[in-house]
Amino acid sequence: MSRLLNDVNTVNQAFGQTVAQMLGNLFSLVGIVIAMLAINLQLGLLSNLAVPLMIFTTGLFARWARARFRVTRQTIGELSARLEEDIGSVREAQAFNRIQLNIEEFSQLNAANRDANVQAVAITAAFLPSIDFLNTLATGGVLAYGGYLAVTGAATVGVVTSFLLYVQQFFRPIQILSQFYTQAQYAFAGLERIFLLLDEPVQLQDAPDAAEMHPMQGDVVFDAVMFGYTANQLVLKDVNLHAQPGQMVALVGPTGAGKSSIINLILRFYDVTGGAVKIDGIDVRSVTQASLRRQIGIVLQDNLLFTGTVAENIAFGCPHATQVEIEAAAQAANVHEFITSLPQGYSTQLGERGAPLSQGQRQLISIARSVLINPRILILDEATSSIDTRTEALVQAAIARLLINRTSFVIAHRLSTVTQADQVLVIQQGTIVEQGTHAQLMAQQGLYANLYAIQLGPVNPQV
Repeated sequence: MSRLLNDVNTVNQAFGQTVAQMLGNLFSLVGIVIAMLAINLQLGLLSNLAVPLMIFTTGLFARWARARFRVTRQTIGELSARLEEDIGSVREAQAFNRIQLNIEEFSQLNAANRDANVQAVAITAAFLPSIDFLNTLATGGVLAYGGYLAVTGAATVGVVTSFLLYVQQFFRPIQILSQFYTQAQYAFAGLERIFLLLDEPVQLQDAPDAAEMHPMQGDVVFDAVMFGYTANQLVLKDVNLHAQPGQMVALVGPTGAGKSSIINLILRFYDVTGGAVKIDGIDVRSVTQASLRRQIGIVLQDNLLFTGTVAENIAFGCPHATQVEIEAAAQAANVHEFITSLPQGYSTQLGERGAPLSQGQRQLISIARSVLINPRILILDEATSSIDTRTEALVQAAIARLLINRTSFVIAHRLSTVTQADQVLVIQQGTIVEQGTHAQLMAQQGLYANLYAIQLGPVNPQV
């Protein structure tokens, strides 16, 4: 965010108004040089001897300034990130009594940013006097040599006088251009950070011959899938699964086992390291990401709502939906009555992240969002956690309605919510260690049965 806002604004300030001035000074410089050479060739060449010294001095100061300005752009980025983090987590900081410590840490970052800027400004401040000194030195040389020419009769006093006036005009655009170039190092340092961001390679791209995904039936196959977020550490190891159209597949297991990674591969947020993920027999890598995700709905544990109206949030995945379609989706998600009780109904404005709605209310609206796009595959990631019992009943009823005739993948830590699943996959350390229905896994008295007993107590395996 600092690069997109602070660095871009820095470049805009540096080049937005000064480019035209720079071009004007360049044209003036060319005209003055021609006039000086026309008046007196010897004095004109003498005046230009100072130009290489000015170029060398400008380049030297520019290198120093660029190095310091790189530090200033880095420190302002760190400062902005810390400021955003501290403001966003102010409640946690208050709860854990870290306010004063956070202030001290922020002050250290702020001091580093101040010191970096002071050093950069000190370099640019020393530049102009250096150029003025060279200007004075060149003027003195012209005056001495011009006086000599006047005394010997090689040039008139009027020529020397007019030439001195041209010399003053000659060095003024050079000073301005040199000063602009040095100050532009501030913008160049920002440009480097902007281009590093722009040049960041896209991790996931459609294949050149990628086709549109046809209307899905919802048959999902993982064929010997291997996957890792880094090249040397696999998260999923030889995962094989088959979800037939309309089946509910539950993914259970300890935190970090690889459940979310399986979901990410279905949505193709990442590509497999080995094997293939196929939907209706088609490798997801051979179709466009947009056409794939258009037919997949997702309801997360902590769904994100955006600043805007309730209707706009429901229609987030289907922006051209009519009001009738939006209300029908809300009714299917058991949230229509609540929305109509709001001051402006579906036109009620929500704040950042859906404020001031409760967690359960945001969850119901996110379910309505998935209902509206009518997905063939539905992904639920702990969709009923962190909400009260009454709201959970509404959410469960809405989800049950949403699951009808759809292939679904449900990540659940509360095993009581997946007893009706067609398949329960127990994931441990990136591998499916148990697979079957709830009754079959309970009868095996393995890891799933142990997890179930820990949560709900011993249960008759025949139940």
